[in-house]
Amino acid sequence: MPRSIWKGAVSFGLVTIPVKVYGATEDKDVSFRQVHAEDGGRVRQQRICEKCGQVVSYSDLAKGYESADGRMAILTDEDFANLPLSTLKTVDVVQFVAEHEVDPTFFQRTYFLEPEATGQKPYVLLRDALAKEDKVAVVKVALRQRESLALIRPKDDLLLLHTMYWPDELRDGDFAAPSSEVKISDAELEMAKLLIAQLEGTFDPEAYADSYREALLEVVEAKLAGTEAPTPSETSAPVGDVVDLMAALKASVEAAKARREAAGQAAAS
Repeated sequence: MPRSIWKGAVSFGLVTIPVKVYGATEDKDVSFRQVHAEDGGRVRQQRICEKCGQVVSYSDLAKGYESADGRMAILTDEDFANLPLSTLKTVDVVQFVAEHEVDPTFFQRTYFLEPEATGQKPYVLLRDALAKEDKVAVVKVALRQRESLALIRPKDDLLLLHTMYWPDELRDGDFAAPSSEVKISDAELEMAKLLIAQLEGTFDPEAYADSYREALLEVVEAKLAGTEAPTPSETSAPVGDVVDLMAALKASVEAAKARREAAGQAAAS
């Protein structure tokens, strides 16, 4: 069982729910060490103080804030633990909203909320009320030494907490939009809709795998075994200008039909 990263209470109105917070996700990236390419020896990094030139151990590190005039404020763990902030130990519900009103671009990380023994009933009450009303709770919480806007929503028997970016942390993406002069014909739109229909289905996350990680591990295993690394397979579509969009759409629809028919025949046999 993972270790909780935060312990406090969810508060809405006069109802308080003591909870523990657990990370709901974990990275599965392949980890590498920095080594000397010639002999494979580990390359270790040292933290050097630019003022005294000494090597600083991790336990002696602190967080420093440098002001515009060059002064340095050094903050300790105790300073962070005693910030004049109500959300250090309490998740304050600010508002209840419809989930579709919250742009997923705001989401950062996902956490599980586990009720303490005395918080079981109000936890279930909030979970069921949100589910029946199809609402989510917008909250403020301080996790990992920063206050975040967050969202609490029900999922099966649990309440999930999604930390979110603040509005001023989202970049303006207008620069990436295509030219307003680009026009799509009705025929092209209908063909695109047909392609979507051929590829539509119910989302099943178990049907997907991290192909990059799998290919990387194949190369690593080959290196460890002293055998030849596997050769890449060409599966991606060529990248370039679309000369005839309609022809590309038609070909895509036919290919999607063929894949669906082949999958149906394989399932039937």
